[in-house]
Amino acid sequence: MAAVIFLVLGILFCIYCIAILVSGVFGSWFFLLWGALGIGCIGAWKVLSSGLWGRLPVPVRGTVLGLFGAGLLVFLVIEGLVVSRFYAKGEPGLDYLVVLGAQMRESGPSRALQLRLDQAYDYLAENPETVVIVSGGQGSNEPVSEAQGMYAYLTGRGIAPERIRMEDQSKNTVENLRFSKRFIEDGASVGIITNNFHVYRAERLAAGQGYETIRGIAAPCDLSMQANNMLREFFGIMKDWLCGNMKLW
Repeated sequence: MAAVIFLVLGILFCIYCIAILVSGVFGSWFFLLWGALGIGCIGAWKVLSSGLWGRLPVPVRGTVLGLFGAGLLVFLVIEGLVVSRFYAKGEPGLDYLVVLGAQMRESGPSRALQLRLDQAYDYLAENPETVVIVSGGQGSNEPVSEAQGMYAYLTGRGIAPERIRMEDQSKNTVENLRFSKRFIEDGASVGIITNNFHVYRAERLAAGQGYETIRGIAAPCDLSMQANNMLREFFGIMKDWLCGNMKLW
């Protein structure tokens, strides 16, 4: 039974990897990990179905199962924390919004970034006193800085330019929050807008940088990329935790 499960997972992971490649919606090559996982699962199927697993010494099998179980447990705990902030909402009347950057394309904001900006627009339209900070520098594959692209999108939808502050030097989420903090007055309430899978880490990073009143605001995520983004977020959280950028709770 275990062999069949690994075979099915291997096939599904490979199909998912190929589907992302064909769609062209990806912003990095991280999705290739799904192909590697698929090949690994098919390899595990081969080992189990050939009887090789049963011929390994008991201590070796025990060690492999123990490491696999521990890794799976850590993964499930982290993903549970991520899911716990999927529907985070900010109350009305926040002093500032920080919109975290994502990839800009020649045609405009990527799908992930557009979803964040649409969430920001809705909040700003309902809360006319709130100031928004658009945060993100320019990557090597981007036509303009993410901040500039976000500014153009929001002003194009009618948000007054004087309500927008641009932070255009950051290269990652840690820098997004660190550099955006320079625009924020002490004691101000801050809503952080990002896609649902990213809210938990954004809140924890902000807490680690001394933000006082933090409210995560979850924008949707493209469903076809949800699994890929959540897997990538696991590694992002582990990296930031090990680097001392955040506490897990």
